Amino acid sequence: MDERLKNLAAVLDAYRAGDVSRADALQRIDASFFEAAGDVTVDHDRRRRTGAAEVVYGEHKTPEQILTVFEALRARGEDVLVTRVQAEKYAALEGRLGDDARYHATARVVTCKTSRREPAPTSVAVVTAGTSDAPVAEEAAVTCEFYDTPVTRISDVGVAGLHRLLARLPALREAKVLIVVAGMEGALPSVVGGLVDKPVIAVPTSVGYGASFGGVAALLGMLNSCASGVCVVNIDNGFGAGFLASQINRL
Repeated sequence: MDERLKNLAAVLDAYRAGDVSRADALQRIDASFFEAAGDVTVDHDRRRRTGAAEVVYGEHKTPEQILTVFEALRARGEDVLVTRVQAEKYAALEGRLGDDARYHATARVVTCKTSRREPAPTSVAVVTAGTSDAPVAEEAAVTCEFYDTPVTRISDVGVAGLHRLLARLPALREAKVLIVVAGMEGALPSVVGGLVDKPVIAVPTSVGYGASFGGVAALLGMLNSCASGVCVVNIDNGFGAGFLASQINRL
């Protein structure tokens, strides 16, 4: 029985024994599903439903809002992952999140992880077309590692120099899942998909000159891939790719 169910059982036992009122018991049960804290509502039931606790999307949140959600999750014993935290925003949070918090500057991600489980026996390869794609790729890689998924990073192997990719073919084929991150025309996932027999998660990035339309050109190119086994997440969505890859890798 997990900690949440133990707490619910204790509330029911206390109500049956007459130690708490009906209203108090209902309030405690309600609080086990979600918690309203100012203008933030924390979903405490998400782990039961999905297998993973709520992840905090930090962009456009104030440091105080991030801190509120962070503390609410930590109070329930959850590990915490906060995405899209710019350096200046983290500067306002540093020292307030506890000794276990770590800032991953390239990924713009904050993690606080105290639980440990056995790492998955297989790995995810995170492949980038160019170094400009690094922030999105690192968001994917750090997300995988947060969920105890080993990661192999394969950087700067875009189609403009195809020999670089072919030189890493053994590492590509060792992975159970591949996350392929590319901007510009977004061709790399199609090429990788034609070389491996594993799922390829394509991540278009907003890297490129004007005709890339902020990543739309790469997105459309990846959606129209002629390689089988390629799926596509949203533009710059490294977190979504990392989470999905971790789920597939655990199957």
